[in-house]
Amino acid sequence: MAEQANQVTAGEREKIERLGATAAKVRGELRKKIVGLDLVVEQMLMAIFAGGHSLLVGVPGLAKTLLISSLAEILSLKFRRIQFTPDLMPSDITGTEVIAQDRETGKRVFQFVPGPIFAHLVLADEINRTPPKTQAALMEAMEERQVTSAGKKFPLEPPFHVLATQNPIEQEGTYPLPIAQLDRFMFELRVDYPSFEEEYKIAALTTSAYKAELSPLIAREEILDLQAIVKKLPVSETVIRYAAQIVRHTRVQSDSAPKFIRDWLLWGVGPRGGQFLILAAKARAMLEGRATVEPADIRAVAHPVLRHRIISSYYAEAEGITPDRIVAKLLEVVPAPDARIGVGAGV
Repeated sequence: MAEQANQVTAGEREKIERLGATAAKVRGELRKKIVGLDLVVEQMLMAIFAGGHSLLVGVPGLAKTLLISSLAEILSLKFRRIQFTPDLMPSDITGTEVIAQDRETGKRVFQFVPGPIFAHLVLADEINRTPPKTQAALMEAMEERQVTSAGKKFPLEPPFHVLATQNPIEQEGTYPLPIAQLDRFMFELRVDYPSFEEEYKIAALTTSAYKAELSPLIAREEILDLQAIVKKLPVSETVIRYAAQIVRHTRVQSDSAPKFIRDWLLWGVGPRGGQFLILAAKARAMLEGRATVEPADIRAVAHPVLRHRIISSYYAEAEGITPDRIVAKLLEVVPAPDARIGVGAGV
């Protein structure tokens, strides 16, 4: 039954091949406004086509907001930005009911006024600056693709993606997201400082009269179609087992956990991490115009999928051992299978 569901038709394979060319055009279009950040752009596209949400971590001034709004413009998606503050209430983002007068009957009725979360691409700016109650309202929308107001449920129009930002430096007066909420994000993306050449180009372009005009390249309906194809894309048993082995090796309680994991981690990755590894690998293959998922795809998405799902031990933190270093060592320890093995055995 599962094998029948995961069959890609000849027409869908053509769409995948076209997506590879379109993705290259999207990157080229973004370069009109965005300098550098190629890896972040690629990973954001993976998350969108895989149907996931992303958390972007980086200091202010690295063009995170401009990148997300520009991407929404190119993908023909409705964009909204929400600035999270300590006084932000759940209804400020989800919407609220107000008393309105019915034009036909003249009676006063309650009417729901949608909040800024009713968009396709939502930028949750500085998500850790708002209290847990408001964070929880956002998490419900992310998980359920709906909001609740006065006991009524209001669905969010697909596609719906949250791209949240965090400043890794300032932690004063913040409300750090619990690991259970971080787990809802498919990716944690690191936005680093630009290189010297990129910094030069940024300074030259942004202090001149240069103004870039972006062109939409993909329609909303195409994105929904491609998201459905991601789910249908077959993955070999070998690749699925490889993803499962990586996840299980992070669990301190597991017999398969190597010594460095027992020393460096307090807690490992849950099942959702394995699911996101496979979905993100599928999206990566499609963005390269391939209908076959390889072990290299799993390795390429391991860092953004796993870095926020592991809890480092006090020893690791004291020694300055970062989650990325732990993931890199994990990929060394868990051998990648031969890409040619089990390619046809999709599930």
